[in-house]
Amino acid sequence: MGVALAESFLGHGHPVTIWNRTAEKGDNLVTKGAHRAATVAEAVSASPITIMCLKDYETMYGIFDSMGDILKGRVLVNLNSGTPAEAHAAAGWAAERGADYLDGAIMVPPPLVGQPDSVFLYSGSQDVFDRHRAMLASLGDPRYLGSDPSLAVLYNTALLDMMYATMNGFLHATALVASADVPAVKFADLAINWFMPTVVDSTLVEQASNLDKSYYPGDFGTMEMNLNALEHITRTSVEQAVHSDQPRLMKEIAERAIAEGYSGKNYLAVFEIFKKPTQASS
Repeated sequence: MGVALAESFLGHGHPVTIWNRTAEKGDNLVTKGAHRAATVAEAVSASPITIMCLKDYETMYGIFDSMGDILKGRVLVNLNSGTPAEAHAAAGWAAERGADYLDGAIMVPPPLVGQPDSVFLYSGSQDVFDRHRAMLASLGDPRYLGSDPSLAVLYNTALLDMMYATMNGFLHATALVASADVPAVKFADLAINWFMPTVVDSTLVEQASNLDKSYYPGDFGTMEMNLNALEHITRTSVEQAVHSDQPRLMKEIAERAIAEGYSGKNYLAVFEIFKKPTQASS
């Protein structure tokens, strides 16, 4: 990913100084015009803004903690991944060293870096974002989320949560029909090309405002009805000898919603369950 970021900056005509703990990883970038710094301090000193793409926040501290006052008056844009608490701590760490700070998240794989519709998320100082937006646009579509430095990593985590849940849903559904020798390609045509955009996506877009209002009318289907469907999915999984933990968990969540008084509400009322901490079982 670091190579992809540097290549995109070079491709947009920016002077680029690179540093990596494994120096030879930058060989190809040097042939394209990047300057290779011998130390991280030299790299930071070469520009008023430093883009970091490291494993995690602890790695960042390990690299930058010994640099003294060199960060003072400079801008750090952190494209690591981690948790909201870690992002808040990193913003405080940067402020103690006199550096302006943006936390960010890369929402595309390396081959898509630099494409105009590739989304990058940023949070922290709006002034810093506004001053460097044109430069950040070299990487893709920069989206500013707000002054809370944890928002970028929180959005990133939430979107990945959605991605994995959606992929698991498709994979489990495909495993169900595969138990009857239905090819994945045949099922995907119906599931992805019709069902997702026509039924699921349109429903979520239409109902998103109701989530903000905690409004879940059960006129067209109650939680009890949905529990019945989830029970059928779980039983079918068992009958077809397909892994049943995922539908069983969804059934348990619906059961909790009913226990908490949402029996006559629609299925989106499970949003109220998700907003609460997990209950420990005894």
